[in-house]
Amino acid sequence: MRHPLLAATAMLLVPALLPITAHAQTPAVPPAIAAAIADSSRPATDTARDANRKPVETLAFIGAKPGDRIADYASGAGYFTRLFASVVGPKGHVYASVPAELFTFPNTVKAISDTQIWAASHPNVTVTLAAALPAAAYPEPLDLFWIGQNYHDLKDPFMGPVDISAFNRAVFAALKPGGAYVILDHVAAKGSPANVTDTLHRIEPSTVRREIEAAGFVFESESAILANPLDPHTAGPFDPSIRGHTDQFLFRFRKPRS
Repeated sequence: MRHPLLAATAMLLVPALLPITAHAQTPAVPPAIAAAIADSSRPATDTARDANRKPVETLAFIGAKPGDRIADYASGAGYFTRLFASVVGPKGHVYASVPAELFTFPNTVKAISDTQIWAASHPNVTVTLAAALPAAAYPEPLDLFWIGQNYHDLKDPFMGPVDISAFNRAVFAALKPGGAYVILDHVAAKGSPANVTDTLHRIEPSTVRREIEAAGFVFESESAILANPLDPHTAGPFDPSIRGHTDQFLFRFRKPRS
């Protein structure tokens, strides 16, 4: 027969456990990320994109933190440059790298000009301009190399195309041991022709993984936070039918520590 004292003790313990198991806690947003998103220097054009870009989840996956040295390659309008600058703080630094080949597009010229004006009041940001491959070299070892929605462009005629093996080796050399290489891009349908990078501005995730691992990186993680299974993969990201809602993959690779 069960001892009455043990039974009474069990009855006291069960209610205490119920609130813990019944209510899962939402993970807290890291303070540096929360502050970056709330930064008043972010323009309205950035905050308007937050709903589609999911910056809380994306920054958490990227793993940027205070004090980091980060490259924002092909930084475009500076959406991530500004977020990174706030996250890394005064002890970190962000290099907004702009491949010169992108200056064939008037919108890029304006975007970089706006980023340079913003960076003038943010000493932890440097805007660098160079040809595509030299633009992946930096004056100090990096903790993180980020390329958002532009890896596919490296393969297109207007970019050279860039020798992708040489590019990924340059990223490897730019990172500290243990540094992260993070890529966000638009998903191409499986079996797409090579020129899908130019026709639809998409790329197969398996292609990206194969190329980056070939440079010595170790695949660490992927996220589906920006995936869209309803995307038919038949239109480019600028098409009104899918703009802002393309199926996107997010990969994180790591440079081995030894």
